[in-house]
Amino acid sequence: MAERPDDDAFLFEWLSADAGVVFRRGRLVEAVTTAHQRIEVFETPQLGRMFRLDGANMTSERDEFFYHECLIHPAAIAQDAPASALVVGGGDGGSIEELLKHPSMARVVMAELDAEVVRIARTHFLSVHRGALDDPRVETRFGDGFDFLEGTAEKFDLVVMDLTDPVGPAEALYTTAFYQAANRALRPGGTLTLHLGSPFFHPERFATALRRLASVFVIVRPYFVHIPLYGANWGMACAAQRTDPLALSAAEVDDRLTRRGIAALQYFNGDMHRAGFALPNFVRALIPSGG
Repeated sequence: MAERPDDDAFLFEWLSADAGVVFRRGRLVEAVTTAHQRIEVFETPQLGRMFRLDGANMTSERDEFFYHECLIHPAAIAQDAPASALVVGGGDGGSIEELLKHPSMARVVMAELDAEVVRIARTHFLSVHRGALDDPRVETRFGDGFDFLEGTAEKFDLVVMDLTDPVGPAEALYTTAFYQAANRALRPGGTLTLHLGSPFFHPERFATALRRLASVFVIVRPYFVHIPLYGANWGMACAAQRTDPLALSAAEVDDRLTRRGIAALQYFNGDMHRAGFALPNFVRALIPSGG
């Protein structure tokens, strides 16, 4: 076995008190401390440019499609013609880029806390947002996402929570009050989509989020994708009053992707749509209804 290099040569993120994920560090490209958080960009050997907030891995050039495609398309493909979306967070632009692949999408509002996140993305992560941050259909609002959601009278087809884990500035955005505000901002057939963390490493957090979602929405569908950057099988969910992503067969998903001209996907397709919603027994035990 080769001698282990210095810890300084690695980037660590803890998933729990006893386990974590590690990548070789590479070159520090930029680091800045804002009023809200510490932002770092590294050029890593495994994942290309990596974006970190307060020491937590957020996105990387080479694996971003796992997260962004799965956060957006299960909810968007379940709607006949999604035309508007609110992205809370999402300053790297990856979720917006996926939303704009749907030809009916006419308007995306991004409510991002920290303007420096967007600047960093424009400077270093073109391969993630592919110019979507400057698309004329996109409007950026800087400030607290909860405040924007509670104050807006606009109705959206999709509300996307593209946030850090529920600690620090994002903690208030994983509450029943936030989910109620999101519900008010959705059109009758609209969907909230969000990530819930790892049901293995964060079971209480995962179960609490599902319980709160179920207190607001009639339909709550958790689903899963392994994300290399996060080092775990990651939970996400669609929550709605009317629209059920499980109503679509794999063939229907593929047909909708074809009719919409969405071809340049690296992860999402009809089979993966259906497979993502399959629940192992340990996850069923965490769901309020028992699955």
